[in-house]
Amino acid sequence: MDYKDEQNNEIEALESIYCGEMKILGSTPHHKFIIPIKSEEYEPDTQNGLTCKLKFSYTAKYPEEVPEVEICELENFEEEDEAFLKDHIIQQAEENLGTVMIFTLVSSAQEWLNTKWDETRKRREEYAILKEREAEEAEMKRFEGTRVTVESFLAWKAKFDIEFGAKKMQERDKETRKLTGRELFLTDKTLNESDLKFLEDGKFLYLIACSFGLTRVRIYIIYF
Repeated sequence: MDYKDEQNNEIEALESIYCGEMKILGSTPHHKFIIPIKSEEYEPDTQNGLTCKLKFSYTAKYPEEVPEVEICELENFEEEDEAFLKDHIIQQAEENLGTVMIFTLVSSAQEWLNTKWDETRKRREEYAILKEREAEEAEMKRFEGTRVTVESFLAWKAKFDIEFGAKKMQERDKETRKLTGRELFLTDKTLNESDLKFLEDGKFLYLIACSFGLTRVRIYIIYF
């Protein structure tokens, strides 16, 4: 096989196929060139799609030897993707030894990008759905409040009654200290006019309030 002739003929074919995209870097001792590839949904300056450039270098016995391959100017690739893509290209090259293969390698790499991007996009969409669901659940928990059992409610109720009762006693003591006897007597809401009897005797006015409950009698005697 005339390796040099095979290589020159392939270069001419590649320049025709990738016109305006392929860039020749050198031809001695062997051809070196770059061909860019991208996924179908690639958009420049965004996080959408994948793109890179494949740099090939012929060896002395190409196409009976695998060409040298480098991947450069990657965009939106994950850390391990470069190695995976290169392994994929080398595997394809080994399967095509004996025939010119650059077009096959580029096409296979192009398809790899499309598949990889589909996987990446699906993973991103699933992640976005998961985050949205978590946000919705967190929002719902704000309105659900704390779920309690009968036991935990009774424990809370007992604690609340103690704290509330202590607070009411403090408020009552505070009000009692502020009010005079007359004011305290007059603010008793359980009294009505029929309960009040006014008696005057010299220096003192006795106000006797009789409040009849089921089993008790309360008598307030206030001195003025």
